[in-house]
Amino acid sequence: MDRISRCIAAGAALLIGGWSSATLAQSGPEYFNGKTVTYIVATGPGGGYDTNGRLVAEFMQKHLPGSTFVVQNMPGAGHIIGANYIYASKPDGLTIGTFNTGLIYGQLAGNEAIKFDLTKMSWIGNVGADPRVFIVSQQSGLESFEQLMGLKEKIKYAAAGVGTASTIETTMLVEALGLPIQIVTGYNGNDDQLAMRRGEVQGMFSSRSSFQRFVDEGHGKFLAQVGGAETDVPLLSNLVEGEDAQKAIALIESQSSISRLTAGPPGIPEDILKTLREAYAAATSDPEFLKKAESLGLPISPTVGEEVAQAVTKAMDQPPEMVEFLKQALGEE
Repeated sequence: MDRISRCIAAGAALLIGGWSSATLAQSGPEYFNGKTVTYIVATGPGGGYDTNGRLVAEFMQKHLPGSTFVVQNMPGAGHIIGANYIYASKPDGLTIGTFNTGLIYGQLAGNEAIKFDLTKMSWIGNVGADPRVFIVSQQSGLESFEQLMGLKEKIKYAAAGVGTASTIETTMLVEALGLPIQIVTGYNGNDDQLAMRRGEVQGMFSSRSSFQRFVDEGHGKFLAQVGGAETDVPLLSNLVEGEDAQKAIALIESQSSISRLTAGPPGIPEDILKTLREAYAAATSDPEFLKKAESLGLPISPTVGEEVAQAVTKAMDQPPEMVEFLKQALGEE
C-alpha cells in the first residue's frame, strides 16, 4: 500500500511540475534552438520604439543560434494593450517585448486599463538613457524656450495616444508651467515629424533620439532638455521656477534614464531568463549592432538584468505627494 501511495504522489508531483521540469531540462542557449521568440512592439511600425525593438530582436536572434525572432506590432491604448499581452503570456521565455516608459506613470496614477505590475516583470535589458526635449519646427520661428513661454496664442504640440510618455509628460509640463500649448494626440511612428513639416503642428515634447536626425537635417530645433548629460541644449530646470514646475521636471527626469526596455512576463525560469539577458548583453555590445544604432541615431548605453529591474523599481518608488501631483496634473486627460 505504501508503495502505491508513493507512486501516486510521485506521479502527481511529475504532473504538477511537468512544464517547469521539461523547460529546465533544456535550459541555457540550447533551449532556444529551433524555437520561435515573439518580440512584441507595443506601437505601430515606424518611430523610435519600433526601430529599436527590431534592432534588438535582430541581434538577439544572432546571439541565440537556432532561434527565430518574429517582431509583432501590437499598438493601442498608449502601449497598454501590448504590455498587458506580454505580462499575461506564458512564462517560457518565448514572448518578450518593448513598450513605452509612460506606463510607469500610468501604473503610478492607477490607470484601470493596466493589468500588469511593472515591478514583477522579467526584466531583460535597457538600451540606454534618453533625455526628453522640447522640439519646435523650423516653420514655427521660435528660437528659445523663453520665446515659447511668452507666446500670446497657443501653438499645437503633437503627442501619441493617451497613456504614452509623450502625452503624459507634455500634459504635466503644460499644467505645471502654464505653457501656451494645445496638445493634439494620435500621432504614432513618424507621423509627428511629418505633421511638423506640413505645419499641422508646431512642436513636440519627446525623447531626444527620436528627433536628433530631424533637427540635424534642419527641420527643427531643441529648446530645452530634461535629463541626460548633453550640455548643448539648456536644461529646463534652469529655465523655470515654482514648486510644481520642479516636481514635474524631477518626475520626468527620474524616468529618462529608463528608455527602450525589453521585458518578459513574470515567472520566466531563472536559467532561461539568464540566457535571454546574456543574449541581450551580447546583442547590444555587438560591433555591427553599435554601427547600425549609430546610423539610426539611437543612443546606446545598455544595462542588463537586475540593474534594469532596480531602476524600474526606483522609478516606481515615488512619494505620495508626487503620485498625487501626477494624478492632479493628468486630471483633465
